[in-house]
Amino acid sequence: MGLFRRLFGDGAPDGFTGALEKDETVIAHAPVTSGGYLVVTSLGLWVPGEGEPRRIGWHLVSKVKWEGSLRVVEATEASAEGPVVLLEDLPALRFPLERPDRVLRAISQRVEGSIRHRERIESPGVWVLQRKIPGRDGVVWQARGDAGVDLAAVREAVGPFAAKLAG
Repeated sequence: MGLFRRLFGDGAPDGFTGALEKDETVIAHAPVTSGGYLVVTSLGLWVPGEGEPRRIGWHLVSKVKWEGSLRVVEATEASAEGPVVLLEDLPALRFPLERPDRVLRAISQRVEGSIRHRERIESPGVWVLQRKIPGRDGVVWQARGDAGVDLAAVREAVGPFAAKLAG
């Protein structure tokens, strides 16, 4: 642990029990009214869980929206089509916050900042993204379908794009 962290702490709120990486920087945080904290860091979004909090990497945050509570949609890496990782969205998580402003802005900046390129395949409704994975060198290509588009349709739509990438 560096001298700065030993003297001034890591920026996480009192009571936060997540294990931050050595070079992970806290950007913003907010208490969740139902318990725990949302902690925005350089590597991802820490969310409260049933036990310990867990971090969702920025490259796996599909959507974030304020709807009276913060709605976060996390993606899971379901499969691959050549060099393109196929994502499926998990059910939305909701976090009631009293003051979402700083956290919401920091999350939006990090999610958008992870995207290097985006392309839309209108039929059947698929987004292809090139994203930076925080804490790692390089980028990853990802594809995720709109709501209701199954993984087989995403794979079929992305096939020509993946073949072109593979060269």
